[in-house]
Amino acid sequence: MPKLIVLPHQELCPEGDVIEAKSGDSICDTLLKNHIDIEHACDKVCACTTCHVIVREGFDTLPPSDDLEDDMLDKAWGLSPKSRLSCQSIIQSDDITIEIPKYTINLAKE
Repeated sequence: MPKLIVLPHQELCPEGDVIEAKSGDSICDTLLKNHIDIEHACDKVCACTTCHVIVREGFDTLPPSDDLEDDMLDKAWGLSPKSRLSCQSIIQSDDITIEIPKYTINLAKE
């Protein structure tokens, strides 16, 4: 069973975490099932950037992003070459290490 390693985030996961992940689940769903309340303002339909994560290890093991995800990521705060929307990133069989950015852009909240 793959592991999702979450680097410390001051508000959402201060100590970091190592989660047993299920292949076929999204990073977002895995976080939410494990009480790490990452924002997901569009209800996980790839219409915002609130669930943006940076994949520090295991980026190449994820299925590639599509054009819609890439277009949304262009609007994300703290964009990196290894950025993904966690709602669109499906865990396969390898471990993944992620960082949840300090800030997010949530137009519905602002």
